[in-house]
Amino acid sequence: MSFTEKDINQIQQKGLTFEKVKSQIALFKKGVPFINLESAATKGKGILALNKEETQQYVTLFDSNRDELSIVKFVPASGAATRMFKTLFTFLKEYRPEKESINSYINRHKDNELSMFLVGLEKLPFFEEVVHKIHKVIPDFNNLSYDEKRVEFVKTMLNEDRLNYSFYPKGLLPFHRYKEYVSTAFEEHLFEAALYGSSKNKANLHFTISERHNHKFDEEFKYIEEDVEEKTNTTFNISFSYQKHSTDTIGVTKKNEPFRNDDGSLLFRPSGHGALLENLNDLDADIVFIKNIDNVVVKKYKSDVAYYKKMLGGILLEIQQQAFAYLSFLENTNIKENKLVEIAQFLLEKLNVSINREFEKYSTKYQIEYLRDKLNRPIRVCGMVKNEGEPGGGPFWVKDESGAVSLQIVESAQIDKKNKHQKEILKRATHFNPVDLVCGIKNYKGEPFDLTKFVDHKTAFITMKTKTGKDLKALELPGLWNGSMAFWNTIFVEVPLLTFNPVKTVNDLLKTPHQIL
Repeated sequence: MSFTEKDINQIQQKGLTFEKVKSQIALFKKGVPFINLESAATKGKGILALNKEETQQYVTLFDSNRDELSIVKFVPASGAATRMFKTLFTFLKEYRPEKESINSYINRHKDNELSMFLVGLEKLPFFEEVVHKIHKVIPDFNNLSYDEKRVEFVKTMLNEDRLNYSFYPKGLLPFHRYKEYVSTAFEEHLFEAALYGSSKNKANLHFTISERHNHKFDEEFKYIEEDVEEKTNTTFNISFSYQKHSTDTIGVTKKNEPFRNDDGSLLFRPSGHGALLENLNDLDADIVFIKNIDNVVVKKYKSDVAYYKKMLGGILLEIQQQAFAYLSFLENTNIKENKLVEIAQFLLEKLNVSINREFEKYSTKYQIEYLRDKLNRPIRVCGMVKNEGEPGGGPFWVKDESGAVSLQIVESAQIDKKNKHQKEILKRATHFNPVDLVCGIKNYKGEPFDLTKFVDHKTAFITMKTKTGKDLKALELPGLWNGSMAFWNTIFVEVPLLTFNPVKTVNDLLKTPHQIL
């Protein structure tokens, strides 16, 4: 494999190094190993389940400390809304009105999604905006047949020369319709942040967005800022960042040769949400809440969601306080043996860290080094909901090459389904990852961790894609809450299903948490 001088210039212009690109190609050739599941994390065995009294104690702990903390809510928000409308795009492409009715089409395709969409049409948050636009485009709309009206409604939503909703970032789509106005997911995150992500009536939110949508988010914030600040008695500091080009990965052919564009240049692709670790690493805060852009609810449910967010925050504060105290102890070389045992016990019982069986045989000096290494890491407290059949990752105990076992969030694509034992463990999973994290990203001296040092690079993803009709292999970096946080200290906590209300398809907007009843 040879790179030209032009290739090397292209690599450097992206902020990448020649060595990094070579290591990516080597990973394609070697392949990414499957995760080795030890067992599913369940209640009492890796997942903390609290009663009402314990939950309230942690909420109180968080509330009593929040004004002394710097808090940031970190929201991945770069995704376009295209996938939300997949069913509707298929309908526009395949429906032939001259040959059948919409009802016949639904029955022939067993398209329950389309049926539900049409039945719930008037409850959609953007219903009135679409109807208003239709009348502008088609003055005699009221004279159309039932089926023609439905087709024009969908076209008005999606066509580029009309509302073009699929082009929008998901965060700026109309999500909830209140009596007096319609709100976006972006706006709902502000209202929510005021309840648990604010300190001294100030809330910091950081959104990772696509560069092409930067001005749209700015415009939306200017439009709603005064109203939201007045209603929440909170001042908002909003910042944005983009996925860095230096996190892009090279595409290769099926033979693992660099894939080239028609002009001969190398093909680089965005490397998935794992690339956002760089954005997270740039933040300076005591506590960071992480939540996806589409996981919001209407106002009447927000206090319930915030309650459990504060519970997670309280757990982080308690654990962090104890970890910091122990790390200070470990600076004392005269520390007694029983204290070392106590710290090891804390790691094992509270932070789910497996302690080496040979620990007791270590010299005191090495025991101190070992415990310091295990303790002095970023901490994440992750909410987990009961598995309701949603696609995505879940909490598992994972065994690495050295035999050490740790708690990890694992995607199903990382599991070898052909291995009966691994498949059986996957089936026994009881909980699902809703992306509900509270993170401590500073050490006991108040210094930010370099988060790039806690990544398991072997947990990347290789996927098949196409470009101009040609097959290629793409590399995604370890997921932000998967391999990118593999060597963090991890606590999983059961949270109610009401905290997880993502909008993956347009019909999700018809569910109760997104409706004003």
